Amino acid sequence: MLIDFEYIHYKHDLNIRGLIHIGSFIGEEYPTYFRFGVNNLIFFEPQPNIFSILKDNVGFSTVVNKAVGNQNKKVELNVSHTPGGVGNGSGASSSVLKPKKHLEQYPHITFNETIEVDMIRLDDYWKDSGLPQQGFNFLNIDVQGFELEVLKGAAETLNYVDYILTEVNREELYKDCVLVEELDEFLGAYGFVREETSWEGESWGDAFYVKND
Repeated sequence: MLIDFEYIHYKHDLNIRGLIHIGSFIGEEYPTYFRFGVNNLIFFEPQPNIFSILKDNVGFSTVVNKAVGNQNKKVELNVSHTPGGVGNGSGASSSVLKPKKHLEQYPHITFNETIEVDMIRLDDYWKDSGLPQQGFNFLNIDVQGFELEVLKGAAETLNYVDYILTEVNREELYKDCVLVEELDEFLGAYGFVREETSWEGESWGDAFYVKND
């Protein structure tokens, strides 16, 4: 992520009961979460080969081998390949959406493979998880342009969420991806305000939203 977790933790005096990381890849952020006492963790990652690495990296956290969206179904995942990438070449840019401007900006990253993965709505996840929905008030979303679909499927969960750290786009890095203004509008209806934004060039970046009580 482009926005440093330590920075927002201190600046906004975060009180995190539990954290859900959607599109967690290999769990690079886990040591930082642990260092700040965030032990109540759920990691979602749909890629099977990456998921096996994730499980080894995140201790006794809950790990779920599914994509997250606004439907419970099987979907095609466009798998990215990066020279020297982990998990037999799979990169961190895989998405349910097809790449668009991403192909121009990062020509060394290719998308020559699709795999079928399970997708679940976050609101439906709680029914069989045995975990308390109200025990998680931080969402970290890194799903390559699919953020709005994740949030639509988490409408009930958002009632318990206070903080959202997410990737945002100003251009279509992926076909039909949500743009930052659309996220602002959707989350504004739930009382969230975008407090921090960090851009990587002209097209994409990270944003941090806080619920305005």
